[in-house]
Amino acid sequence: MTQAETARAFHALHKKGEPLVLYNIWDAGSAKIVAEAGAKAIATGSWSVAAAQGYDDGQVLPLDTLLAIASRITASTALPVSIDFEGGYAKRPEFLAPNIASLIATGAVGLNFEDQIVGGEGLHSIEDQAHRIAAIRGVADEAGIPLFINARTDVFLKSKPPDHARHMKEATDRCDVYAEAGASGFFVPGLVDPDLIGHMCAHTKLPVNAYMKDGAPSIAEMAKLGVSRISHGPGPYHQAMRDLTERASGLYQA
Repeated sequence: MTQAETARAFHALHKKGEPLVLYNIWDAGSAKIVAEAGAKAIATGSWSVAAAQGYDDGQVLPLDTLLAIASRITASTALPVSIDFEGGYAKRPEFLAPNIASLIATGAVGLNFEDQIVGGEGLHSIEDQAHRIAAIRGVADEAGIPLFINARTDVFLKSKPPDHARHMKEATDRCDVYAEAGASGFFVPGLVDPDLIGHMCAHTKLPVNAYMKDGAPSIAEMAKLGVSRISHGPGPYHQAMRDLTERASGLYQA
């Protein structure tokens, strides 16, 4: 398939009530393993990609290194690949645009794009983030690639679960504006309350991406709530490193 056809196939995998389950990977090797296990698509997690290269999360990993990793991943599998692109390595739309063009050139057909100010405090205003999303959509349209823009809000990550209900208005407002700007999906990491997840799914026509973490509903429960996509974030990397630590310790400390 062409890159555009793969992008359209990736869009089609997002079905309300039949969530696309993504077991997030960090390099071409882990991508091949997850693909061979039966995954329908491949997605990175920024924390894991950075850690695997010895960097902290938060766009500390050099952009050129990330793009090289993305290229190796897409070369290793025929499955659709989505890259966690954090804040796009730029704040202003005019500087963001060339980074998106470079990401599309790796063969990726989707990206996570967050609204927290990477390296700063708080979130981008709704208006500023909408301009940033619109810039991404413009670059993708110009390239002829229906890029899946998974617009992530950090409203819930920046607060504690007992406070999440009072942040729903801001989250739904951001969802609506991001959709208008060209977002393909809406990612709500940190949100674990089933009623609130269900409310978000009922509020928008965008596919809602939930995050599998301690306290979150099961995959089956998320499906019933109307979730369209489930991410595992750095969990797979942590598990793999725990296994590596155990095996190495058993060898060297026996």
